[in-house]
Amino acid sequence: MRRRLVISYLLLMVLVVVALGTPLAVTLTTRETDRVRADRLADATRFASLAGPALRDGVPGPLDHELGSYDELYGIGAAVVDRDRREVVASASWRPAPGTRAALDVALSGQQASGPDSVWPWVDGPIVVAVPINDGGEVLGAVVTATPADGVRRTVATWWTLVAALGLLAVLACVLTAFGLAGWVLRPVTELDAVTHEIAEGDRGARVQHRLGPPELRRLAKSFNHMADVVSDVMDRQRAFVAHASHQLRNPLTALRLRVEELGPSVTDEQGRAEHRLALEETDRLALLLDALLTLARAERRENQRVTVDATAAAESRVAAWEPLARHRSVSLRLAAGPGPVYARTVPTAIDQALDALIDNAVKFSGAGGEVTVTVAARDGGTTLEVRDTGPGMTRSQLGRATERFWRAPEVQNVDGAGLGLTIAAVLVDASDGRLTMHPNSPRGLVAALWFPQPAEPAEPAGPDSAAGPPAPTDPASSAPAVA
Repeated sequence: MRRRLVISYLLLMVLVVVALGTPLAVTLTTRETDRVRADRLADATRFASLAGPALRDGVPGPLDHELGSYDELYGIGAAVVDRDRREVVASASWRPAPGTRAALDVALSGQQASGPDSVWPWVDGPIVVAVPINDGGEVLGAVVTATPADGVRRTVATWWTLVAALGLLAVLACVLTAFGLAGWVLRPVTELDAVTHEIAEGDRGARVQHRLGPPELRRLAKSFNHMADVVSDVMDRQRAFVAHASHQLRNPLTALRLRVEELGPSVTDEQGRAEHRLALEETDRLALLLDALLTLARAERRENQRVTVDATAAAESRVAAWEPLARHRSVSLRLAAGPGPVYARTVPTAIDQALDALIDNAVKFSGAGGEVTVTVAARDGGTTLEVRDTGPGMTRSQLGRATERFWRAPEVQNVDGAGLGLTIAAVLVDASDGRLTMHPNSPRGLVAALWFPQPAEPAEPAGPDSAAGPPAPTDPASSAPAVA
């Protein structure tokens, strides 16, 4: 933008300099040429007044001496010719020049002649002046002079150089002014761009100085700061609500679980014990939901520290946690990983939460007789965890919307779930500078892949970052779309 503004200002200034400098240069050239022509005409007129007797009597008289002295003093050749164009008297350096014949034609017709009209620096040739010699109204001949134009060309070139130098100085001054003006105009825009990136990186306190630049951009800066304040306030209120809600719900939830546990000994029949077990599982599910909400809020703030996690151990833990549910639904769940650890650098709970969502979806939609395989490997300069299933999979359009909050495929609207599992997984993976990708499995099903960066140096792992609370058959972070 700065370069475009400077080029625009420079182009306008060059056009102005050319528009003003060209007429000035032409005027200076014409003025200098007219001055010299006027001097030569005056000299030739004086010679014409002396040449009358010489042409009448045929005796040069003092004219020969005058022309010689003139030539000797000024280096200008001159000659007197009669009406038949014969030279009567001529100075030593006189030589007919281009334009002499045309000038004599005009002079012998009774008029003064001079040329050229302007002496340009690139044009050779002398300045030719011819004056008629009159005697009682009769033209007896003409006086013609040929003035070398070197001096005039040098003078004109000097004037042109001075005009060009002044124009160049004006252009340079314009360039400096243009840079200053462009900087003044664009400084608020540059700062606005920098502050936008700072806010995007997580510095919600960054603001634009609203006292720089033109009034329009100052108003824009004020509007931007007001918008940033409003957005920051909304985000603070949202996070405060999440934190307060989680805190306020955890205490009655803990009390509710204790009361439900105390009811256990008083339940004697088999159906009552089953209902009691389901009630305890529901309290665990609610506890996991609160933890997922807090994890999501922390991840979106981008303020989490990174920890080194053994991805293989984390995957083993999650497969073992989900294996009873898979067995209950007649789904084969297994882990395919190497014997050694594979480390990843993530935010806390990222691998466990993401695997919970992916495994939950895979087991839920694979159906009886389905297979779910979790693989761990070092790949593409990082650590990759894949969850493969043999379920119905998703279409290309569904894959593009799978991580949207609360989105569920039309054909699974009646299946249990809230549509948040993949969303939370995507947020955690993104907060870890990782990637979540999904593509169809062969011959059927879906492959959901998690990629996390590896630590720069081997470090002691933080241990399996398991989610808080025991796994429930229906994970609260489960995603609803038709994940295979």
